[in-house]
Amino acid sequence: MTARLKGAVIGCGFFAQNHLHGWADLDDVEIVAVCDVDEAKARAAAEKFGITRVYTSAKTLFATEALGFVDIPTTMETHEALAGLAFAHGVPVILQKPFAPDLDACRRIVAAAAAANVPLMIHEDFRFQNLSRTVRKILDSGELGRLTFGRLSWRTGIDVYSNQPYLANVKRFMIMDVGIHLLDLARFLFGEADGVFCRTQQIKEGIAGEDAATILLSHEQGATSILDFSYATRRDPDPFPQTLGEIEGTEGTLVIGADQVLTVHGKGGTRRIAVPQDGRAWTREPWTQIQDSVVHTQRHFIDSLRSGVEPETSGRDSLATYALLEAAYLSAASGRLIHPERLVGDPA
Repeated sequence: MTARLKGAVIGCGFFAQNHLHGWADLDDVEIVAVCDVDEAKARAAAEKFGITRVYTSAKTLFATEALGFVDIPTTMETHEALAGLAFAHGVPVILQKPFAPDLDACRRIVAAAAAANVPLMIHEDFRFQNLSRTVRKILDSGELGRLTFGRLSWRTGIDVYSNQPYLANVKRFMIMDVGIHLLDLARFLFGEADGVFCRTQQIKEGIAGEDAATILLSHEQGATSILDFSYATRRDPDPFPQTLGEIEGTEGTLVIGADQVLTVHGKGGTRRIAVPQDGRAWTREPWTQIQDSVVHTQRHFIDSLRSGVEPETSGRDSLATYALLEAAYLSAASGRLIHPERLVGDPA
């Protein structure tokens, strides 16, 4: 029998509920404590998920508990300080995206993790969706040949502000909230990018940041990809939270359609693949696709800890994704093509 790995969750807000459900689904994990500056939120989460110990201070949590890991699904402004506390106590961290408010803060967090020799993973879940993993297997098979073009589209009119009202006041909004997912997914599917061009839009009145953006990426292996995403798109039916698009290669094309249906066309003809959901009791449409991927992301983190290997979306690897984000904002502000490799630098 594998011993259960004891962990804690810091932050018990809206999306953290999915994290808590996910941890409860892993038989070899036990969440022994929750922490939130809002004691009512922490106690409600503890009662809902049968967790015995509640904290309102992260310092007290780390000083009291013997933890195998900590999950930090809090706002990005808190990440550096909270991760630093975990590193000081030798506790591995899975940190909610966005990584941090800027690339310099990301680099400092990665350097601190390395100095403490503590594993760090960013909770970047789009690449862990059933759909994304299926697409990756098809690409790896070589069926499409050499990749030449890709488009990933995430457009919705959902009222994101009701559950997360702070988003209306975020100056770097849409790229940071959703674009970061698509940038990581583009790296996962098409490889590293060496050029970024971006245009942003602010469509909804009264918000501080952009609520739509289009990014053009040139990839090192020769493909071009377009990422387009919006919180101001009126469609019926609304595709939230689905990523749609297409991928072209020298030998065929893959279309990412609605409801997790892939259409693959190549030398052997055309076939359709309906990618299934996990069928978890607590997931609900339209969130199921994302909720399933939360559990897959957590499973990957735990497996990486147990095997001693660096996770796919480690802090170090995620610097490359964040460099693309910074490049997108620089491009939108300047109207120029930006080369992201010049932004990463040495995190040590």
